[in-house]
Amino acid sequence: MLPTIEGSEVSMPIRTTRCYALQLAYFVLFVWMHAGAQTNPNRQKPASSPGADYSGMYSFLRDGEFVQLTVEDRGRVTGFVSRYGDSESDRGVFLDHFFKSGKLDGNQLAFTTETVHGVSFEYQGTIDRGEGKSRGDEAYYVLKGTLVENTTDEAKKSSSRSREVALKSFPQDMASPREQKK
Repeated sequence: MLPTIEGSEVSMPIRTTRCYALQLAYFVLFVWMHAGAQTNPNRQKPASSPGADYSGMYSFLRDGEFVQLTVEDRGRVTGFVSRYGDSESDRGVFLDHFFKSGKLDGNQLAFTTETVHGVSFEYQGTIDRGEGKSRGDEAYYVLKGTLVENTTDEAKKSSSRSREVALKSFPQDMASPREQKK
């Protein structure tokens, strides 16, 4: 016989009781699995794509300028160069040159930027370990290679300037130069 409340019978359909029991079982199973995942020291971290630790900020040509690299799946690289403008109309203003293309193959890096105010960049080189002892140090990684600066003036005359560069990684926990100046 079912329990009574003030002399009347309370009946719950079996289907509802089973539904509540299943929900409770799923909840207990979820909590148990989540707690086990949190306390299991042997749990493996998901495998990151090769070269993903190269992602970060690197110095550029002048103090305060930088390159932001993000290594994605299958060696695809995205990012931008943030630099001060050189022309009279943009002198001292930050200009962001987003990558048009970028690729990482092992430690071989190549990228080309979009043209902004008549200037674009091409980089071809490597990413190597630098002098930094830990990822919190400057120059843990260094981009070593050839940087080509392509310019087109108002008369549509194009020129290129090539130079060897060594662009040092910023400490991993360091804020961007723009955020520091605020």
